[in-house]
Amino acid sequence: MNVDLTGAQWFKSSRSSGGSECVEVAFLAGGKVGVRDSKNQTGPALVFTPGEWEAFTAGVNDGEFDRP
Repeated sequence: MNVDLTGAQWFKSSRSSGGSECVEVAFLAGGKVGVRDSKNQTGPALVFTPGEWEAFTAGVNDGEFDRP
């Protein structure tokens, strides 16, 4: 999937402690969601479809990715 990220409005979570080890998220056209490393803002970004993003955030909320 090739998505133009020019002009994307990136943000960090409000729960971010302001450190340098964060990810940034941008809500894109068509409901897509971009995710990038805040330390490498000109580097690559992952782009998720609305369904993929919804499944991921639901898994986070349900504890699916918690360490044992």
